[in-house]
Order: sequence, then C-alpha cells, then structure tokens
Amino acid sequence: MASHIGKLPVAIPAGVEVSIQGQEFSAKGPKGSDSYTIPECINGKVEGSEIILEPVNDERPTRADHGLSRSIIASIVEGVSKGFSKHLMIVGTGYRAAAKGKGLELSLGYSHTITVNPPEGITYELPNANEIIVHGTNKQLVGQAAANIRKLRAPEPYKGKGIKYQDEHILRKAGKAGK
Repeated sequence: MASHIGKLPVAIPAGVEVSIQGQEFSAKGPKGSDSYTIPECINGKVEGSEIILEPVNDERPTRADHGLSRSIIASIVEGVSKGFSKHLMIVGTGYRAAAKGKGLELSLGYSHTITVNPPEGITYELPNANEIIVHGTNKQLVGQAAANIRKLRAPEPYKGKGIKYQDEHILRKAGKAGK
C-alpha cells in the first residue's frame, strides 16, 4: 500500500539538475546542491521534468517511508532552486542584533553579548537591528538555526519581550494589576 503523498510526482523547475543513481538522489541548482539516500524499499526515477517514486514490488514500504521520501526530495528541489528563509523579530528595549563576520552578536538583556555562528550552508541577513533573516537551501537546517536563535531569549507572556518568528502570535497574560 503506497502513500497518497508518495504517489505524487515532484516537478523539476528550470535550472535544476537532478540525478538518481541507485538509491542516491542529488540535485544541483542556482542556490546550491544537496543529496539524499532513498530507502531501499523505494525506487526513484526521472521521467522528463518529473521525479517519480515507486515502491519496490517485493518489499512494501510503509506509507510513512514513501510519503516522507517524496516530501524530502520535494524540499531539496525547492531549496536548490528558490531556497528557504525564516524571519525573526527582536522585541524589547535595548535588545538588538549586529553582524559580526558571518555570525551575529546579540544583546538580549543579559550582562554579556551572545555570539551566534551560522552552521554550514546557512547565512544571516540583518535588515535592521531588530530583524534577523535566516537563509539556506536545507529546510530542516534553516528551521533549526532559527529555533536556536529564538531559544536564546524566548518571548515572555507579560510584555512580549524576546525573539519571536515574524508570524508568531504571543498570548499575553495580565499582570498583577489585572486581578
């Protein structure tokens, strides 16, 4: 039994080169390159401008293996063609970020500044002192790098100070005067 998601073909956009040799999938595009090892129970092939994943007859993949492999391959193709980004906002008086080489230097209300260096394949952009944009080709790595920065000073519920995602809504609590 195959996955409904796994059955869907993955479209290959213009400017992206894709190859499947055995169980090794690799993609190269304008933003970079990435690879993935397809599980043994799934065959991958390139037909025209689409990637098709099919279960091997003698071994039945679980729906999760089939759908997950298709989702990872689709993310790799999107990452090497367009890239991924996460937008973080810094809220609070005196809280700010500054570029320091390839990394960031964050002032978050502690007695010291915090230096954050990007993992391999990740870049930071600072439109102003209160915004950080994390860019990269690997969806999981971009999300993890943004989560690591947010974790340094998570938003608090009383005044909303801290680092939050741009589209995140912080539930506010009433203070002592709100009895």
